[in-house]
Amino acid sequence: MVEQRQDDNLIAWRPTGEVTERAQLTRFIAFCGLRSFDELYRRSVEDVAWFTEQVLRFFNIQFDQPYSQIVDLSRGVQWPRWCVGAQLNISKNCLDRWIEDEETAQRPALIWEGEDGERRTLSYQEIWDEVCLCAAGLRACGLKKGDAIGIHLPMMPETAVALLAINRIGGIAVPLFSGYGPAAIESRLRDVGAKALFTCDGFPRRGKNIKTKLIADEAVASLSEIIRVFVVRRSMETVPMRPGRDLFFDQLIETGSKNAKFRHPEICDAEDPLIAIYTSGTTGKPKGILHTHCGFPIKSAQDMCLGTDVGRGTRISWVTDIGWMMGPWLIYGALILGGTIVLYDGAPDYPAADRIWQFCAEQKVEVLGISPTLIRTLAMQGDELPSQHDLSKLRILGSTGEPWNLDPWRWLFEKVGKRRIPIINYSGGTEISGGILMGNPLLPIKPCSFPAPCPGIAADVVDENGNSVRGAVGELVIRKPWIGQARGFWDDPERYLNTYWSRFPEMWTHGDWAMVDADGHWYILGRSDDTLKIAGKRVGPAEVESILVGHPDVVEAAAIGIPDELKGNALIAFCVLSNDAPNVPDAGQRLADELKQRVATELGKPLRPEKVFFVAGLPKTRNAKVMRRVIRAAYLGEDLGDVTALENPAAVKSIADCRSQGAP
Repeated sequence: MVEQRQDDNLIAWRPTGEVTERAQLTRFIAFCGLRSFDELYRRSVEDVAWFTEQVLRFFNIQFDQPYSQIVDLSRGVQWPRWCVGAQLNISKNCLDRWIEDEETAQRPALIWEGEDGERRTLSYQEIWDEVCLCAAGLRACGLKKGDAIGIHLPMMPETAVALLAINRIGGIAVPLFSGYGPAAIESRLRDVGAKALFTCDGFPRRGKNIKTKLIADEAVASLSEIIRVFVVRRSMETVPMRPGRDLFFDQLIETGSKNAKFRHPEICDAEDPLIAIYTSGTTGKPKGILHTHCGFPIKSAQDMCLGTDVGRGTRISWVTDIGWMMGPWLIYGALILGGTIVLYDGAPDYPAADRIWQFCAEQKVEVLGISPTLIRTLAMQGDELPSQHDLSKLRILGSTGEPWNLDPWRWLFEKVGKRRIPIINYSGGTEISGGILMGNPLLPIKPCSFPAPCPGIAADVVDENGNSVRGAVGELVIRKPWIGQARGFWDDPERYLNTYWSRFPEMWTHGDWAMVDADGHWYILGRSDDTLKIAGKRVGPAEVESILVGHPDVVEAAAIGIPDELKGNALIAFCVLSNDAPNVPDAGQRLADELKQRVATELGKPLRPEKVFFVAGLPKTRNAKVMRRVIRAAYLGEDLGDVTALENPAAVKSIADCRSQGAP
């Protein structure tokens, strides 16, 4: 929840004339023949086809074959088709057009710095060369249009090259969080029927080497469809390489250099699948969110340009991972706009607490994206650290991943931004291809809020009957289609419809509680479903619970998220043990530690439970549905709401009693 204080209603930042004049959004408004942001927003949601065409023209998106129609809604708002009849391979718009001019060809496309101090810079010409060679190597290895290929890499130059090379051959990229354990990787690759995987030998985190190749080997051990594993040499440690399957990345590039005929971009329809980004819900397996060449990248560039003011040559950095939508968002958006991606691959407070500020100063970062969780951590290191570095190039602070509370927001605004830099709050999701709500350089900003929806997004807050409400908490919805709208879940259209379109007729329901105040500023107040968001990473409770019940001593489990000062949310698990579980002194402590480690090993260390409690039973409905909402409320001592459907109300007390027990 957003922490409310009296000064929340005060405007913290207003644009100066200089900011307004230089803003890309000012240029776009004039390009559209309009006079103000309000006029642009009204027109953008009244006529989404008109708005989308203006975006495509403003960004000079180049089609191999032009579209005959901007959008076709003949299948309903749930299944729009965009850029009908067009041919488009988005890799050409990210790279090829920029190398036609010598000036832009030599401009930095990507600047990278590793935790160990290693640095690399790739110009647009150099990254185009790498992508073409990588694409040729993929084709020479038997990979082709329509093949799904996983990317299990930290944020490094090869990550961007792999993403664009997969797209260049018409393949479907499947980005995977670099901290995932084998089970999480295996389930996603299996679901999408992946044919290959990019990984690395290892990478440093806080001075320790993460043995990525060993994790990848375990993940693909039972996946017979995986024909290739490509290994980037990052740590330069010796790793096992399976003959006939595994190939080092530099060998893949060399293979591509010998197959010049394979370097061309595949001819793709604008609506051909581009990327499947997996995210978790409250029940069932992870969801593969499907996006197309004319969808996710266009919306990414739109939000980046109009919201965070990125144009040609702008240096933008975002603390993210390829497995979070902000990783692909950063790569596609910046390159379409002719900007410069600035990547830091490491812990932002290692080896010193001021590492992220040092990085921004030395790399002359103009736009920095950061999460509230990270700011809570950095603020504890001392107010003086940002001031020790020259951050004069920094002019935009972006924020996404979770709701703010006031104190860390003010720390970022005052100690880092010196009250001169706007915090562009940004909220949406993988399914949106970016934002529903977003600040921009033209609108005043209140702490923790959003001054408006994104242009082209017909956002609203509604009550339980689907009626618009203001000044009250309701469900965040979208009333009209947009170009970045997900094209469904991988091989599961019914689940997609049930997840987003079943609550209100013809309205996308996002699953967030939201409110619009009297001044028209928007607030996100947390998830309206059970999805867990830990340190900015979304995970479904079902994933955690399936790992817990995989232990022979656990028969049932429930996972919830509770507020945490540093992470935003902390993961708490409740387990029902089998009758055969050991009942001896210290057995509970040992089992709790074992279960925590089990989740960390399978899903990654950031998702390690803070606490594991053992209870006699879990609150359930009569149809055996575990009531996570009731569990969370009971544990936090909040109003339980309607519990008439509970089959075993006595279980609620045992959950409430856990609060006073502390961690086992």
